[in-house]
Amino acid sequence: MSDLHPLLAELRETYRRTGRPQMSSGTPADGRALVASSRTFLGPGPADVAAVGVRIPTRDGAIAGRLLLPPGDREPAGVVVYLHGGGWVLGTLDDFDALGRHLAARSGCAVLLADYRLAPEHPFPAGLHDTEDTLRQVASGALAAQHPALAAGRPLVVAGDSAGGNLATVAAAAVCREVPLALQLLVYPVTDARMATRSYEVHAHDSFLTRADMVWFYRHYAPDGRWNDPRISPLQAAALGHLPPAWIAVAEHDVLHDEGIAYAERLAEAGVPVTVRRCEGVTHGCVRMMNILEPADRLVDAAAAAIRAACARKTSPSQETA
Repeated sequence: MSDLHPLLAELRETYRRTGRPQMSSGTPADGRALVASSRTFLGPGPADVAAVGVRIPTRDGAIAGRLLLPPGDREPAGVVVYLHGGGWVLGTLDDFDALGRHLAARSGCAVLLADYRLAPEHPFPAGLHDTEDTLRQVASGALAAQHPALAAGRPLVVAGDSAGGNLATVAAAAVCREVPLALQLLVYPVTDARMATRSYEVHAHDSFLTRADMVWFYRHYAPDGRWNDPRISPLQAAALGHLPPAWIAVAEHDVLHDEGIAYAERLAEAGVPVTVRRCEGVTHGCVRMMNILEPADRLVDAAAAAIRAACARKTSPSQETA
């Protein structure tokens, strides 16, 4: 195992010295405020990426979305529906605006950030239903009246990090027989609630995401009797061969590392084309650090390249090490 990147090691030490609370030590409101407080530190996305607010009809009403457009009035090469991380409990459009802007600028695609409903106010399967309905709305062209970039017929990618990666792949499994998906792009996805892997042992008390944090997230999302439902733990699904091609990134110093690798292996065994990117020296949450952390910047570059390739119908399976 490689050493933690110096910036992350310094940040971890700062957290310990200042007594920064873990997510699991407070309320959802506390956690949401903690995530929001990091926006200034992490920095903004490209200013030349235009943002358009949209409303996305769902089976339960409507949710907000933010459409981010590639700069220079370029015709988008495709549409990326992006589901933010945060354990199904935390995260807002503003928290992930910078990442979405970088992906739009670098991929040449329109990026739709979906403000899916959060637990515990809206427990499983509310956020999943919102994700499925968003994919159907985009694929059908039903949102085109709000912006022409959302017209039907563009290549469609579903993407997300952490719990957002979980929603992305579970929703893909639910809709991919009716909605053509060019790619599922998953960054350190949550795939297995058993929490019994070696990476859970090694990183159980890591400052960035602890085992206790994950238990806290799961408990807010669903009763523990449902955690092994494949719609929460997709690694436990009986069959995965119908899913679209996958690009999966895992962080080396992360409790979720091993289940991300295991999920990639299950997809490959089922015949799904899979690219795995192993990001060394970094932790959970690193993808939002592209402005301040070089490995994170490379990760976003690689993700954008995978999106471009998928939208050009040139995706091919491979494995690489960051």
